[in-house]
Amino acid sequence: MVIVRRYRKMIVAALAIFVCALALAPMAFAAEGGEVARDNATGVGGGLRAMGLAIGAGIAIAGAGLGTGRAQSGVGAGGTGALAEKPELFGNVLILFAIPETIVVFGFVIAIMLVNAI
Repeated sequence: MVIVRRYRKMIVAALAIFVCALALAPMAFAAEGGEVARDNATGVGGGLRAMGLAIGAGIAIAGAGLGTGRAQSGVGAGGTGALAEKPELFGNVLILFAIPETIVVFGFVIAIMLVNAI
């Protein structure tokens, strides 16, 4: 509850920016001169599609990064305790610490695929 009160203005500002981007993005991608777009890539629908793909790519990277951070925090804490008692476990702890990094790689690949679809 305290966090929500502390960051309330920042959350409202982020939502306002998102709503403005949602409302103004189709105009940025609309066809010039009032011409009717023949394909959906340059019309209003194309602008919304591009914006959705860009937001999806950002969510893919952010979600993967947050998931990896949570996974590595647990592995790091447990690995530090294990290494304090048995230093010969370094190789195992290093491998266990590197496994969650694949989550970020998968998120990055998905984001690249989404950006290339724009």
